[in-house]
Amino acid sequence: MELVLVGIGGFLGAIARRVVDLSVSERAQSAFPFGTLVVNLSGAFVLGLLFAWATERDVLPATIRGPVMIGFIGAYTTFSTWMLESWRLVEDGAWQLAAINLVGSVALGLVAVIAGLAVGRALP
Repeated sequence: MELVLVGIGGFLGAIARRVVDLSVSERAQSAFPFGTLVVNLSGAFVLGLLFAWATERDVLPATIRGPVMIGFIGAYTTFSTWMLESWRLVEDGAWQLAAINLVGSVALGLVAVIAGLAVGRALP
């Protein structure tokens, strides 16, 4: 049953990823993949928050950790898309944008995870 719930979480996470990506990309109207960046940062933040709640506060019941953290967040975040978009920027000769995307995503992703952990630890 857990695998089915992880699959449902993945289904919902993939839909959420597409909705957020399209919404941000339409607003940004840029060659830079802002949609993927927002998805990855928000996913890192939420995963940090949920991890703190699950492991340090036992707020997130064990039965839904897999479906939410592996299924939903796993499908929501977009490492493979991030890599492809970065390479496509290189192919298009946009080396600076590719570097900003790679380095910026790693740096901001770490900040997002740390922020999520901090919020998860600080909330009652």
